Amino acid sequence: MSSSLPAAAPPVAPAPSRRPLGQFLLVAAALYLLWLLGYERALGPAGHLDEALSRNLAAAGSGLLRLLGFATVPDPAQPRLLLMDGQPGVWVGDPCNGLVLYALFAGFVLALPGGGWRRKAAFIPAGVGALYLLNVLRVAALALNHHYYRQSVDFNHHYTFSFVVYGAILLLWGWWVRHLPRPTAPVAGPPVSPAA
Repeated sequence: MSSSLPAAAPPVAPAPSRRPLGQFLLVAAALYLLWLLGYERALGPAGHLDEALSRNLAAAGSGLLRLLGFATVPDPAQPRLLLMDGQPGVWVGDPCNGLVLYALFAGFVLALPGGGWRRKAAFIPAGVGALYLLNVLRVAALALNHHYYRQSVDFNHHYTFSFVVYGAILLLWGWWVRHLPRPTAPVAGPPVSPAA
């Protein structure tokens, strides 16, 4: 009498987990709520952070242009205003100082599962620094645009530079996602052959 064992079923790949997506959405929603409460209720109305950042961008944009040989200074009476050859060039307003973009960038990195806190603590300041430098370039370029070809400033301010800045954020996010450690799949053992 021979006994035959049923053939072992081939290993089934585990179903993709929805847990990381749920975790991302939950953390992203919590960070958004924290931003709404923190910025809209405290930081925004007080205006100190926006004012300091806008003044800093005007001064940094002016400094960059001076380094390139242009006659530019922040207006002493209105430090958010960058003057070129004594004429108004660019006024850095709160929506254009990049604060919301820095928060958006950092929130995505924080909400995305994986990567570890140490890596996030290094990547977020580096990414925010890169976005800040891009914003300084943007302010300087808009001042030049206003000085030499005023007709296109509105288009470039609303479309060209928005495309560039949001594109840079997407590239940084993409870099972060590509460099996250990949979870390893469990290794299946050798197939079990039926006894003869």
